[in-house]
Amino acid sequence: MIGRLRGILIHKAPPWLVVDVHGVGYELEAPMSTFYDLPELGREVFLFVHHAQKEDSVSLYGFLREGERRLFRDVQKVSGIGARIALAVLSGVSVEEFARLLHAGDVTALTRIPGIGKKTAERMLVELRDRAVDLAGGGPLAGAAGLPGDPLSEAIDALQALGYKPAEAERMARKAIAEGDEAAAIIRKALQSALR
Repeated sequence: MIGRLRGILIHKAPPWLVVDVHGVGYELEAPMSTFYDLPELGREVFLFVHHAQKEDSVSLYGFLREGERRLFRDVQKVSGIGARIALAVLSGVSVEEFARLLHAGDVTALTRIPGIGKKTAERMLVELRDRAVDLAGGGPLAGAAGLPGDPLSEAIDALQALGYKPAEAERMARKAIAEGDEAAAIIRKALQSALR
């Protein structure tokens, strides 16, 4: 099994690239996130590789970052998703952004990725949501839900605990927040606004 390649980049035309490793040209498919950061032709490149073998074919997929390869593999564990959609995910959003969307439960944003419909997005949320922090490299998930421990994210979490859907809780909290507000103030204003 091939896990990584280091060689000279001799061809790149999305989604394909070819790396010459001591006279052997390895043809790989790669997401646009990798293409954006590839060196010029004739320069050395180091790629993490996913080696997929089926009955009638062998495919290689190349990634500049280990996190991209991990996400590519994890997305394919969702029922009904194969390499094409996994590449589309990485071409449409960064690993960190995808993890943030999972964490926030943002089905609408996930459906904006080519090839992902509502049902597929919902399956992704159900099957991958628990892995969001791991996908983001174990760091805090900034973005829609704010940083863990800040007043906005505490308010969003509390509103979800009260039964509001993640997107609705976020919308309510963002509408209610004012500079310097503590979580309790945000929650109180959000609930008062919802009752009007």
